[in-house]
Amino acid sequence: MSPIPGLDRVGLLGGGVIGGGWAARFLLNGVDVQMFDPDPEAPRKVGEVLANARRATNKLVMPALPTEGTLTFVDSPEAAATGVQFVQESAPERMDLKQSLLRRASTAAGAEVVFGSSTSGLLPSEMQQGMTHPERLVVGHPFNPVYLMPLVEICGGQLTSDAAKARAAEVYAALGMHPLPLSKEIDGFVADRLMEALWREALWLVNDGIATAEEIDDAIRFGPGLRWSFMGTLLIYRIAGGEAGMRHFMAQFGPALQWPWSKLTDVPELTDELLDTLVAQSDAQADGATIRELEVLRDDCLIAVMQGLRTTGYGAGEVLDRYERQLFEWAGQAADAPDPTQPLRLHEVKVPTEWVDYNGHMNDSRFFQLTSEAGDRFLHSLGVDADYLQTASYYTVESHTSFVGQAKAGDQLYVTVQLLSHDEKRLHFFCSVHRADDDSVAATAEHMMLHVDTASGKASHAAAHILASLGELATHHDALPRPPHAGRHIGQPRS
Repeated sequence: MSPIPGLDRVGLLGGGVIGGGWAARFLLNGVDVQMFDPDPEAPRKVGEVLANARRATNKLVMPALPTEGTLTFVDSPEAAATGVQFVQESAPERMDLKQSLLRRASTAAGAEVVFGSSTSGLLPSEMQQGMTHPERLVVGHPFNPVYLMPLVEICGGQLTSDAAKARAAEVYAALGMHPLPLSKEIDGFVADRLMEALWREALWLVNDGIATAEEIDDAIRFGPGLRWSFMGTLLIYRIAGGEAGMRHFMAQFGPALQWPWSKLTDVPELTDELLDTLVAQSDAQADGATIRELEVLRDDCLIAVMQGLRTTGYGAGEVLDRYERQLFEWAGQAADAPDPTQPLRLHEVKVPTEWVDYNGHMNDSRFFQLTSEAGDRFLHSLGVDADYLQTASYYTVESHTSFVGQAKAGDQLYVTVQLLSHDEKRLHFFCSVHRADDDSVAATAEHMMLHVDTASGKASHAAAHILASLGELATHHDALPRPPHAGRHIGQPRS
């Protein structure tokens, strides 16, 4: 069952690059998907996108993802929209095609089901024509790859209700995205209009022989693109104005807008010669890499940028931090209550290939990651939930890891947690990583944590309900044998 309230199953119309990305976004958040796409190759194509998305999303976030939803291909738009709580349309950019799909699907969906369209520029007021309950259609315009890029522009048509826009924003935010509501309907919306301006100028630079495709991309990725990833455009210009801000910047550089630098109001003719030049330069830039290889490189770079921004809590990093906290909350809600008379079995994972090092074994750091994730689930079981984390948390102050066995790609592992001791400020527990096939121990980790007031950054007493949960668990775990590796020094047994 999906952890997102009121969203267990969605219908998707179209399984191309964008539709496949939406499928991955929903499935990896535990939502079942019914997809209609007449292309007989759709299952293969979507499967490849989903494989990329699994790899990327597990690499992006630290908390475990929910149990993956199921993907079912159906033979009509009506079937895709039957029995679902949300529909996302991602067909090619043809008004007649989108209107037909939306008309057919809207006859089968319940009146309360909101429809989102992935269109990158068509007006929702026109797409609404002929729909059953057209007030529920909104544009939910994502960016490729949908399973990683957080932005989704929300735009309503003339008949769209505020409730539909609010529900769409709620759904997208629950998927770890950043909904951007637009107050006015306009061709191309906002982000694509900005990208189109840059694209037009790039075409002119290639057409006039001023710069190659690689030089244009280098000008962005080594320059303003780095700033754009966290501050956008206008805030950067405000900073460039110094203490006087935007007004000073415009006074200094505004007149340059009248200079004949740009050809943004015109587009070069897309002659065969220009297309041949673009293709040749693009091929040279790719340097033999396949599309799938380039997608993996793109995903890894996006992950690095977003994880870097997460440390500052800004831009896309803020969205990622919020999504990880949500995953942490979901994991706690989904877990069955373990037997308190035994070490708590709190976390399970199948070792992915990217966790394996040059020796063919799971990397040491991944064992620590597993025990850290099990520790997060342990804290949640005690009552350290998303609300609690707004003001306080437990910080790790000391850890010791012992490697007892090995794990390889595909091995199923589970982690148990045993409470060793606690007081008002400290928490001492022991984790064991087991192989599921024979229950043998592959590694252990001992953690000492300190309760901290996050506003002051100083140690503080844990809340009464946390201490009560710890006290109750201690009545059981104090009777358990002390783990053999607990309290060990490097290479030395516990004295």
